[in-house]
Amino acid sequence: MDSSLLYYACAIIAVIISGLAKGGFAGIGSLAMPIMALAIDPVRAAAILLPILILQDAVSVWAFRHSWDRHVLTVMLPGMAIGVLLGYLFAAKVPETAVLGVLGAISVLFGLQRLWVERGGAIVLPSNSPAWVGVLFGVATGFTSQIAHAGAPPFQMWVLPKRLPRDVLVGTTAIAFAVMNWMKVPAYAALGEFTRANLLATAMLAPIAIAATFAGVVLVKKVDPARFYTLIYVLMVLLGFKLMADAILA
Repeated sequence: MDSSLLYYACAIIAVIISGLAKGGFAGIGSLAMPIMALAIDPVRAAAILLPILILQDAVSVWAFRHSWDRHVLTVMLPGMAIGVLLGYLFAAKVPETAVLGVLGAISVLFGLQRLWVERGGAIVLPSNSPAWVGVLFGVATGFTSQIAHAGAPPFQMWVLPKRLPRDVLVGTTAIAFAVMNWMKVPAYAALGEFTRANLLATAMLAPIAIAATFAGVVLVKKVDPARFYTLIYVLMVLLGFKLMADAILA
């Protein structure tokens, strides 16, 4: 396939998946980056997607602005900032192939972890684990989010055992990731990724992402979630191995 056609195909699929994730299919958004990375540099792909994520975050934060947990945000946000910084330093210092390999590894681990959870497995932390554990999980959240926009698993591993009320969990997650995505803006700017071409690509893809978000709200009530999620996570694992192979063979 022509490289430009491959880029547009991957970009459109990626933003549709991102929109569906924000519209209710929680967890599938991390498939967007591996798909984009099939066509372009993963750092550039992440930079194109970041403003779209920020736009979607604004809707989520507004909807749940009155429901959030101060303790979780106080503990995790500093760790997230450190993780974003580490992710930036990694992307700035290593070759593109190394970033591609790490993206592939994160995708494989994320997909396997979600398949494990879907089948009733879990890595259980005590609900009262100390704050320093939350900071460490915040670092992991920031790093994986900076590299692959895939910070949900480490965030959830520390937060879910606390069994927050549903709206508080959703609101806390929305605010945490909205703040973290803004933290990533200086990092991608320092990497020189907010070019005119990248911002133009973002502007072209944003309407598709917004439409997909509304579609997700409707479809989440009509699609069999078990089969859908299993397919997504298996695809994520396969794509992750593919990206790792590309990095090794490059």
